[in-house]
This record gives sequence, structure tokens and C-alpha cells, in this order.
Amino acid sequence: MIDLPVIQPETAAPARPRKPDWLRVKLPVGEEYAAVRRLVDEHKLHTICESGNCPNMGECWGAGTATFMILGNICTRSCSFCAVATGRPTEYDLDEPRRVAEAIQLMKVKHAVITSVNRDELKDRGASVWRETVVLTKQLSPGTTIETLIPDVKANWDALDVMISGGQEVISHNIETVGSLYRLVRPQARYDRSLEQIRRTKLAGHRTKSGIMLGLGEKADELYQAMDDLVANGLDILTLGQYLQPTKRHLDVAEFITPDQFAHYKEEGLKRGLKYVESGPLVRSSYHAERHVNVPV
Repeated sequence: MIDLPVIQPETAAPARPRKPDWLRVKLPVGEEYAAVRRLVDEHKLHTICESGNCPNMGECWGAGTATFMILGNICTRSCSFCAVATGRPTEYDLDEPRRVAEAIQLMKVKHAVITSVNRDELKDRGASVWRETVVLTKQLSPGTTIETLIPDVKANWDALDVMISGGQEVISHNIETVGSLYRLVRPQARYDRSLEQIRRTKLAGHRTKSGIMLGLGEKADELYQAMDDLVANGLDILTLGQYLQPTKRHLDVAEFITPDQFAHYKEEGLKRGLKYVESGPLVRSSYHAERHVNVPV
């Protein structure tokens, strides 16, 4: 009798969850979209709408609004969820604040959102450019309210003080995910450090905001703990949205969260002491940001 080798069946790779219908978005079209497109190109500006592959770009640009990204379009971080290019930035344009302020004036927007890449190689993390952008925007468009979505300053609290001193109405810093997933999702960041940055921003008297992506593998009780931590550190406004994999090189989507689940999480956040929760599959940090200006400080 001949002993034949035992052949083990191949283990199939787990099937990726299929994108549900509620995540389908419209293609960017229309005159307002084209007008924003021209302004961005003519002023040689960067937007997180493009660099971050935001699914709401068509809707927001079609309404004549955009989120401007300052300090270039190359980030010193390598977060595993983000589509912004990683590398050594070469651009440090001191004229950028003027161009951003003039574009916002030309667009005649009532509420502007400004964000940036991480510039860890700069001693002040780019804080002086941050402040000048806000100050010049306020000078040219005194009726425009501003939200700044600022990066992690790596505990450079002097830089933080400069970043938040320009006169903006809302200051946002995204924690992005729950504490247990930080090493996977934000390997160069720390959960407790981001909470401390929010706490210091609140102590300085500002309206505070943060955002979390869902569908990365977090558990509900971990999300609730994150909400409690944010409230304990002075957060006013929280956005909750579905993580979408920008490219095959980035983290897979672990789960698609249903609209009903997002509605439930909104209620949980409000019950836990948050003043405003924007929650839905397509919600992003700057989505409907104009609603957040009137949240009590």
C-alpha cells in the first residue's frame, strides 16, 4: 500500500465587505464646481478634498466651498488610512497665506475650513504660517467664519498656542480612531497626546472639535470610551464617518457601519455630554462645518 501525501485545502482569503448602496456619491459636476476648480488651479492651492480623496468633493465644491490644505501636499507622517502623500516636504511657501486668503475672498464663502499636512521637520510645526493664514483671511473677509483642522504638534505646546491664536471660531484636531487601534492606524501619533492637545485648546477658551472614522475594527464599547475621554478633555463637537480605503496599499475596511448604527452613536454621544454630533456614513471632518460655528463654547 502506497502512502500518498496529504494535501491540505487552500485557505481562502476572507472576503472583503462589499460597499453598500448608501455610500454611493454623485460625480462632481456643475458651474460652481468648475468655478472652484479654476480658483484652486489659478492660485496654485492644495485642498484636502483632492489630496484626501474625499467622497463629498462634488457636493461641497458644487456648493462653492472647499477645505484648503496649507503647508504643501506632502506629509511627514505615514498614517495607514490617509491618501495624502508621505515623504520629505520641500515646499515651505511664505506667500501661501496671502493666496489662500485671496481665494477665500474671491469665493465669497461664509465659512472656510483650513487644514494642513504634518510638518514634523519644522521647529514650530508650521505654526507661523497657520496663524498668518487665519489673520489674513479675517482681514480680507471679516464676515467669514473659520474652522482650522490642525495636526498633532507632538507636544510642542508653544507651537499650539501660536496655531490657535489667529481668531478662528472652531479649532479641530481629529483623534481618528479608538485608543487600541492607534499603533495600526496612526503609528506616529499617540492617543493620550491628541487628547491633551484638545484639552489645552479648550482651556485656552476655544470651541473644540474632533473626528473619528468607523469601520476600522473598533468595538462599540471602545467608541463609547473614546467619547467619554473626549468629553473629559473638553470636546464640544464630534464627527463620525465611515472609513473608506483610498488605495489597496491602505488599511482594509473591516466593516461598513449602517446609517441606523450611525444614528445610534449620535444619540450615545449626546447622552455622554457632547454638545453636537455629526454622524453618518459620508460625514467627514469638514462636512457641514458651517453648522458647528454656533455651538456654545
